[in-house]
Amino acid sequence: MSSIRLFVLDALARRGDMHGHQLRLLAEEEHAHLWTDISVGALYGALKRLAAEGLLAEVRTEREGGYPERQVYGVTDAGRQALAALQAATLEHVVLKPDPVDLALSRPDPDRLDDLAGTLAARLSTLQDLLAESRARTARARPYLSVGETHALLHREHRIRAEIGWHESLLAAVPEIVADERARALRPDALPTAEDLAARRRATPAGPPEGPRP
Repeated sequence: MSSIRLFVLDALARRGDMHGHQLRLLAEEEHAHLWTDISVGALYGALKRLAAEGLLAEVRTEREGGYPERQVYGVTDAGRQALAALQAATLEHVVLKPDPVDLALSRPDPDRLDDLAGTLAARLSTLQDLLAESRARTARARPYLSVGETHALLHREHRIRAEIGWHESLLAAVPEIVADERARALRPDALPTAEDLAARRRATPAGPPEGPRP
C-alpha cells in the first residue's frame, strides 16, 4: 500500500486540479508528516510518477509573480478508478510491521544485561512523553477535524498506549529475562543441522515456528 499515492490521488479528486506547490501546502496544513508515512518533499516525484502512469494528466501551466511556471495536474478517469481500488485495499489490509526492538530483545548483549532495565525504562519514558505530546496535538486540532480525521489521530494514541502497556509488562519480566540469558550463556544452543531443520519442517507443515526462538 502506498500512502503517498492515496494522498495525491485523493487530494486532486477531492480538491480539484493542483500544482506541486499547492499539494505541498495542503500536506503541510494537514501536518501529514506527523500522522502518516508521507514525506512532503516526495510529493513532487509522486506527481510525475502518477502522470507517467496515466493516473494524472497535465491540464495547464500557471505562473505567479516572478516565480517559474508551474505544471497543474488533474486526476484522470483511470486515476479515479485507481483511487477507489487503493482506498478499499488500504482499509481492508491490516498493517503490523515488525519492530527491530524484538530482535534486539531476543538477542541481548550478554555484557550489558545489567543495563537492560534502565534502557527499557528510558524507552517507556519516551513513549509516555510521546503520548502526552500526541494527546496535546489532538486536542489542539480537534475543533478543525472531521470525525474520521479525529479517529485517525486517536489511532496513534491507542498504539502508543498499547506500547506503554507492553513495556510495563516487559520491565516487570526483566529479572526473569536476565536470569534466562545468563543460564543460556552457560549452555549455548548448538547450530541446527540440516536434519534438525528437516525435522522441524515435518513437525510444522504449515511453516516455520513463529517467534525469535524455537
